[in-house]
Amino acid sequence: MSYQHIKVPQNGEKISVKNGRLVVPEQPILGFVEGDGIGADITSAALRVWDAAVATAYGARRKVHWCELYMGEKAAGLYQGDYFPEETIAALRDLLVSIKGPLTTPIGGGFRSLNVSLRQKMDLYACVRPVRYFAGVPSPLRKPEEVDVVIFRENTEDVYAGLEYRSGSEENQKLAKFLREELHAEFVEGAGLGVKPISAFGSKRLVRKAIQYAIEHGKSTVTLVHKGNIMKFTEGAFRNWGYEVATQEFREVIVTEEELWEHHDGKLPSGKILLNDRIADIMFQLLQLRPAEFEVLATTNLNGDYLSDALAAEVGGVGIAPGANIADHIAVFEATHGTAPKYANQNKVNPSSLLFSGVMMLEYIGWREAAELINRAFIQVLAEKTVTYDFARLLPGATTVSTSGFADALIAKINSPR
Repeated sequence: MSYQHIKVPQNGEKISVKNGRLVVPEQPILGFVEGDGIGADITSAALRVWDAAVATAYGARRKVHWCELYMGEKAAGLYQGDYFPEETIAALRDLLVSIKGPLTTPIGGGFRSLNVSLRQKMDLYACVRPVRYFAGVPSPLRKPEEVDVVIFRENTEDVYAGLEYRSGSEENQKLAKFLREELHAEFVEGAGLGVKPISAFGSKRLVRKAIQYAIEHGKSTVTLVHKGNIMKFTEGAFRNWGYEVATQEFREVIVTEEELWEHHDGKLPSGKILLNDRIADIMFQLLQLRPAEFEVLATTNLNGDYLSDALAAEVGGVGIAPGANIADHIAVFEATHGTAPKYANQNKVNPSSLLFSGVMMLEYIGWREAAELINRAFIQVLAEKTVTYDFARLLPGATTVSTSGFADALIAKINSPR
């Protein structure tokens, strides 16, 4: 496939799919989008760390051949103002596995979120956010080491469907008239209106992916999070469809919470996965007071958005929280924070969110040895209190380093004999 601006490396080989599984060559081509604002700083730092980990883990046998793709402000400069060029979408589909820095999203006006558009355009239906504690990271919890949760957030429906109608608009007035006259709905005149679609198709494939993850990673609990006590036909339906896919497709491993007490005296049999559900608002309390009870959460879009950031705050904040948007095979990993334009090109900010998203990416392609080298190096560097400014202000006696300096410290640990 030829492109206008994208230059695909000639020496690497593309990842493919065979019999429903990724086939990863020893010299894969992976895509990356630099991102806006602080994107240039954190991406250049993270690329060096990922490459060092791969080289140390596998020597010359394996190497990532990076292919730069363009979205956001950098794309606009190349594609006559187009922030979301079609050839980038084509390349993301062609390469299958990519990673991106933060992208500009205006609030209250301007163009729609590029992140949301990407997820919708490519049907990246699962937003996967692992949240775990690393020793030494400042935390408000007494026992942050109990936090080790992976959130599966539905990525295409609910508020991300974008079915919203501005107060006073013609579309709003038509919808309001229909709701009042045809469905006898009552609401305040002039209200902005939004529609919240949640389908069996979208709910089941999200829960299916969460359960498959739990099976593959040896997790023992999957929790459906919803507000079904109030929104019975959307959030409540998500819960019901989740139980349906679990008991119909994974009956050999799934034990529901009701079955746990009726048939197993509250003790989960070995090799089984407990499926339970919790109301969304109480989950915020439970994840603070009893986080050890939860391993995998499957939830609707807006709930997952709130819970992901709240849970990340327990273990260091979104500045070190990784994430990914995954379809059946295509995956786009990403920094979960914003562009922080006031810090752009200052070589100052913490690159860890993007860095750990890359760790997720290495795990996704099966290169766990390289991923573990980065995890281990991060713990070692943190133990020495060599950190960027955001952590330095919370750690007495810390040594403050730049974005690139933090990458240097990680690489030194990766390369040092164990």
